[in-house]
Amino acid sequence: MGKKLLGKTHLRGLKNRWLKTGVLMTLVIMVLFILVFSLGVRSFYYNAVRTGLAAKAQSASSFFTGYVSRTYSQYYQSAYRYTESFEDKDVLELQFVNTRGVVEVSSYGISAGTVPGTKDVRTALEDRQIGAWHGRRSGTGERIMAVTAPLLSQDGSVVGAMRYVTSLRLVDRQIGRMSALAAGIGLLVMLAVLLSNLYFIRTFTEPLEELTALARRIAEGSYGIQAQKKYDDEIGDLTDAINEMSAKIGESEKVQTEFISSVSHELRTPLTAITGWAETLAYDETISDDAQRGIAIISKESGRLTKMVESLLEFTRIQDGRFNLNVETLDVAGELEEAIYTYGKLLEHDGMTVEYDPPDEDIPFVLGDGERLKQVFLNIMDNAAKYGRSAGRIQVTVGAAGGWVIIRFRDFGPGIPPEELPFVKKKFYKGSGKERGSGIGLSVCEEIVTRHKGKLELENAADGRTGLIVTVMLPVIKEEDLKI
Repeated sequence: MGKKLLGKTHLRGLKNRWLKTGVLMTLVIMVLFILVFSLGVRSFYYNAVRTGLAAKAQSASSFFTGYVSRTYSQYYQSAYRYTESFEDKDVLELQFVNTRGVVEVSSYGISAGTVPGTKDVRTALEDRQIGAWHGRRSGTGERIMAVTAPLLSQDGSVVGAMRYVTSLRLVDRQIGRMSALAAGIGLLVMLAVLLSNLYFIRTFTEPLEELTALARRIAEGSYGIQAQKKYDDEIGDLTDAINEMSAKIGESEKVQTEFISSVSHELRTPLTAITGWAETLAYDETISDDAQRGIAIISKESGRLTKMVESLLEFTRIQDGRFNLNVETLDVAGELEEAIYTYGKLLEHDGMTVEYDPPDEDIPFVLGDGERLKQVFLNIMDNAAKYGRSAGRIQVTVGAAGGWVIIRFRDFGPGIPPEELPFVKKKFYKGSGKERGSGIGLSVCEEIVTRHKGKLELENAADGRTGLIVTVMLPVIKEEDLKI
């Protein structure tokens, strides 16, 4: 399950990288575009207002200068009269500025006597050119634009300036609308890009997730399974390659299983003969000393080889689908105690003991095959005796908790290196230990326990001492199981 989640995490990371590089880049471009568009719209509208005011100021100043007399007082008398007859006072403010930069006359009246001090006024008075400026009106903070044209007397001297001032409120509102429209269009474009990217990503992440899951199933032993080819592209080529690999591994696995089955069957006959003659010779009184010890070794090794052959045959039955369970209501504690009694007697000859205390409470029944579960118990105790022989004892406990019957076997050997624990239940896996074996005993045990809907777990002892703990968990019978 952890590997499956890890695979999905990798694909989600691929999706995130795609979105970050593609969508984020599009977002940056759209933001820059909206920013440039807004600045362009603002420049366009401001230039239009500035051009309009400059044209009006140029025309009005030329007209006004033609009627200006040589005297300063006549200039301002004309300014008062011109202001009184100003027709655009509803949308524009007309100001007459003296040579010191002070507003002498204003169509709004309230501005008279103020000193704007802005660039447009200085340009008109000092450079004798039309000047423009936009900013905020002092006091109110309103955004305004001002255009100032110099007023010249008949001898060419500057006698003042004519200044037009307009509010930018409506212009800024229009610019805001245009920018909001551009942002809305940009948002729609981003949404379209995001949806199209998500759809496109989905077209290759989903097949990759399926192929990843398939490859993992093949790695876990489901050889020969095939993936459906959905696309005639690079992903389709990958699908073909994985299907071909799976088919070849399946054929190889089938050949291997048939070979193991054939060899195992062939070995049973000579092993039976060897075991039988070893037992016969063991009772021959004419054989003694070293010869008798040799016969004992032959008998022991042939027995070990017989167990290995039986495990191989059991394995081939599982692989071929000829492995069946005779399920019935089972007193699993009773089956465990019988296995302990049977194997305990054998262990006594090797100087080992099985420490087992019957539980105080009644152990619930389970649905299972007694012979198969006893096979699991014997196999686990055999491994415990093999790897924990130096300690001389094995501990076995049984109990019930959380809807499970929990059986634990513990040896006091060296344990299993942590890096090898995830692999010891895989078929034919042989770790770094020196003990001999086929490497399929635990694989068969897990298959049997799994078919009982149970769990087989291995862990090193956590109490600071050496030893391996093997836990078998079997589900307690439920009411619906009893009705069936």
